[in-house]
Amino acid sequence: MASPVTITFLGGLGEIGRNCAAVEVDGDLVLIDFGLMFPGPDMPGVDLVLPDFSWIVEHADRLKAVVLTHGHEDHVGGLPFLLREVSVPLYGSRFTLGLARNRIEEAGLLGRTSFNPVADGESVTIGSMEIEFIPITHSVPSGNAIAFHTPQGIILHSGDFKIDTTPVDGRRSDLARLGHLSHSKGIRLLLADSTNADEPGYSASESAVGRVLYDLFHEHQDRRLVVACFSSHIHRVQQIADAAIEQGRVVASLGMSMKRNIRMARDMGLLDIPASKLVDIEELEKYRPDQVCIISTGSQGEPMSALSLMAANQNRWLKIGRDDTVILSSHPIPGNEQNVSRVINGLTRLGAEVVHTGIADVHATGHAQAGELLLYHSLVRPEWFIPVHGEYRQMVAHGRIAEDIGIDPDHVMVCEDGDQIVLDDQGVHRGGKVSANYVFVDGIVGDVGRGVLRDRRVLSEEGVVVVIVAVDTHARSVVTGPEIITRGWVYAPEAEDLLEEGAEVVRAELLEALSQGTTDLETLQQRIRRSTGRFVNERTKRRPMIVPVVMEI
Repeated sequence: MASPVTITFLGGLGEIGRNCAAVEVDGDLVLIDFGLMFPGPDMPGVDLVLPDFSWIVEHADRLKAVVLTHGHEDHVGGLPFLLREVSVPLYGSRFTLGLARNRIEEAGLLGRTSFNPVADGESVTIGSMEIEFIPITHSVPSGNAIAFHTPQGIILHSGDFKIDTTPVDGRRSDLARLGHLSHSKGIRLLLADSTNADEPGYSASESAVGRVLYDLFHEHQDRRLVVACFSSHIHRVQQIADAAIEQGRVVASLGMSMKRNIRMARDMGLLDIPASKLVDIEELEKYRPDQVCIISTGSQGEPMSALSLMAANQNRWLKIGRDDTVILSSHPIPGNEQNVSRVINGLTRLGAEVVHTGIADVHATGHAQAGELLLYHSLVRPEWFIPVHGEYRQMVAHGRIAEDIGIDPDHVMVCEDGDQIVLDDQGVHRGGKVSANYVFVDGIVGDVGRGVLRDRRVLSEEGVVVVIVAVDTHARSVVTGPEIITRGWVYAPEAEDLLEEGAEVVRAELLEALSQGTTDLETLQQRIRRSTGRFVNERTKRRPMIVPVVMEI
């Protein structure tokens, strides 16, 4: 009887971000990625959202490694926070480790890990597992699918992928290796990217974006060009630079992460921009506008990014005007639409011409669509399938694709964060549940929780009313107050009569409570909260946060 394998899903199922899963064989644990998620509009004040890693910390003595599929933030961005709690080595491609290293070094945690680069097609032995890194194409260089060779057969994690037959760097997905594994040993269980499973057809090749950029550069050849994209999207940076250089322009980077990643990619041979064509942002005044192309961060409208500062006319290096064309070479991540729209409006107000995905095909997704997923499943032919990486509707759509290609519906399992599944001689079945709550980062890990977020939402939507009063519990009298201070409920200078009326209502409630022998401060606070809440609701039909402050004299 072969040893069972347990897979624990800690993030990335039913959401975009927080990607993390643990594979366990004979007591040894290996994590697949540890990513973050960007906060939604219902998370005021939150900087980042992480997987709940309490379960990992509990089993830290059995944690052997983190294997990384690729370098996007939703897969590696949480590592600095994890490394504060556990020390663990990292495995991945050189470029993936380089992106992860930048964040870890910023956090001062290089001593908590080791970086183990793995070549395309290479296998490493980690604990009880042999782990193979298989090249796949995505929107970031050097992505990998991960094949776990276990006592229960091969568990294949697709990584984030698309089937791009004409990639910019010529590094294609190793479909031959996937086919060989399927036909020789067989894929016992497949975990695969579901992000675009509900999108019909096939994704466009990244090379197609280069042709669109080339045409746009020629249409705007007399203008200064600013192109915004993800700093990790080195293939896009290469095509932007190629179009600029062909037109005789110099290239400057704007944004710390863009500058850093361009330098790293050039050092690794992943980016080919001649040194003579790459200039510092400070040198742009030496060139005419039509001789310049700026590659900038901020395509998602991040509040303090280079592009957002441009749109607000606050960028120290670049002032946008009527002679500028700004190209947003990305598509808004779900939840970022409002930020991107704000940036486009700001740039347009300054006189720039803005080109985005609603106008031209200046972006290509990095995730396989339904047609590619059908091809992938027909090649891999897994015995069991669990869709991962996507919102719930996308995972369900991916499950239907698997069934369409011939997988037994009973062998397709849609799981959620916190689920554990066990692979044994009898097949795949559900195990226990672990905590997979959101960990909110607001300055430091765990600084806020659901209750704090709820309070913040109330404050932002309804405001706050603070009632301050001093009482003499021995004399059973009100010494001073009540004084009502408000923010976000009514504008105090224009509502003096309302505030005075409210103070009288609270005073009457307090005097009644004191006359009845109530001297406990907590009980008095409750009476204030109830009477103030009733008054506020009756008079304004609003429900602000009520904060009673009772001082005993």
